[in-house]
Amino acid sequence: MERDLDDRRGVLRTAPHGVEPLRRRAPAPELLPYVAWYWSVCWDLRGRPAHRQSTLPHPSAHLTVEEGRAWLYGPPRRRFDRLLAGQGRVVGVRFTAGGLAAFLGRPAAEGPVPASLLPGLDAAHLAAAVTAAADLDAAGPLLDRALTAIMPGRPDPAVLTVEQAVRLAGEDRSILRVTDLAERLGLRVRALQRLFADQVGVSPGWVIRRCRLQEAALRATDGGPIDWAGLAADLGYYDQAHLIREFTAAVGTPPARYAEGVDSGPDAHPSR
Repeated sequence: MERDLDDRRGVLRTAPHGVEPLRRRAPAPELLPYVAWYWSVCWDLRGRPAHRQSTLPHPSAHLTVEEGRAWLYGPPRRRFDRLLAGQGRVVGVRFTAGGLAAFLGRPAAEGPVPASLLPGLDAAHLAAAVTAAADLDAAGPLLDRALTAIMPGRPDPAVLTVEQAVRLAGEDRSILRVTDLAERLGLRVRALQRLFADQVGVSPGWVIRRCRLQEAALRATDGGPIDWAGLAADLGYYDQAHLIREFTAAVGTPPARYAEGVDSGPDAHPSR
């Protein structure tokens, strides 16, 4: 059930028939400090209308392979829109919070940037092999071999700490402020902020707010009456107006209109 919830969190609207649910596969054990999982999304909308899939992404970086090309994406700051048309597949690597920075030696740009920027990675060969793979199970060993060949040595404790911090922010609803998160980790606020700047590329406050906005979107998607003032208080906002402003800025639609199924967000654009 926890995995199902994580798969739903951040997805804005349910995909239509013809778009397969997100699939996941675990990486090789030695990659676990750096890679959370591999994933794939397939769709076949031939003869059907195109579908705009929108997400409020997690604070994580990805490597994606599509149509024979490989790209890197840092944590997206904004709502992400992707137009799905015809038939296609994306295979991806979701890194742990500081995983991609450990490979690059710095936080990743929001992207997309060519995956060839990863030191030692033959991105063209990897992209061709993954594109030719029959499914995610076949692509997984290819990704394992490519990433273990270039992975850092002994994991930096900072990589493990930021991953723990992001997990806490997402799972513990009592964490509403950076001071709460720092206290749980036994760190000073300034130390936690520096850690996120060095390893993730976004602030711990941004991560906490993104997790709470994902919770609000999930509540709205599930339907039923919503006490927006009460939800705002539960999620740590100053008041209902504060929640409305942040939700509208991130999602593109005020929360009440979003709950009614009205989407006035930006036009879709094919990117990742």
